[in-house]
Amino acid sequence: MAGTEDRVFEGDERSLRVDLGPDVRLDLTFDELVPWPRRSLGGSSVFHMIPGLNQYWHPWLLGGKASGTAVVGDTVMQFAGAEVYGEKNWGREGFPEAWWWGQAQGFADTGACVAFAGGLVTAGPMKVEVTGLVVRLPDGRVFRLGNPVVSPVRTTSGDEWWRLSGRGYGWRVEVEASAPLDQAFVLPVPLPSEHRNVAGDLEHLVGDLTVRVWRFGREVWAGTTALAALKHGGLERARAELLRRRLDASVTSAGPARLP
Repeated sequence: MAGTEDRVFEGDERSLRVDLGPDVRLDLTFDELVPWPRRSLGGSSVFHMIPGLNQYWHPWLLGGKASGTAVVGDTVMQFAGAEVYGEKNWGREGFPEAWWWGQAQGFADTGACVAFAGGLVTAGPMKVEVTGLVVRLPDGRVFRLGNPVVSPVRTTSGDEWWRLSGRGYGWRVEVEASAPLDQAFVLPVPLPSEHRNVAGDLEHLVGDLTVRVWRFGREVWAGTTALAALKHGGLERARAELLRRRLDASVTSAGPARLP
């Protein structure tokens, strides 16, 4: 906070105001909000009830509209009816050793939302790879897959692609997403026990995502969007990408080799 009178961040469930000075300001109002529909369990399902995990995840807002103004330098952007999404991450030691994440709206079917988060979940000697996958269908139905026994989600990924396949409770979901590695932002993540941040997150603000949903063997929805946010996480992965970019920049700045 900047002080008791000058608030840098101020917001509630209906509005958000950010004032970082005359060149960076945000003033938004929200309506038509779509909160998480179940009170007993969140996006991490039964894992919410296990204490001491390194990571928990909950997509608490699956849609809504935002209107207002954003100022960045000399650029002024007006928003009217922009789609919104909100989630929360918390845990014992920041982020897992490796993780993957994605969230998408902007489908032709208004109101649809897809979100997933996975990684190596640990608690003491226990270590298991888990992915939670949440879908809000255009008709408003919301379901979650990701319990390792009754509704498993299988995830494979490369530097520029993500593929998820899950089934359970009569649902089946296939997700494919992609984004160019050289367009990813290398962002910091916290190391709470060391009281510092370090590069650990390769994040794409825009990617492509296709989803197909079946209910008891019958396809009930399929959608495609070019407005998917996607990420890969992991300290080693981020370190390798930073090194690659520095080497590329060094070669570019040196120019082509010249023969005598």
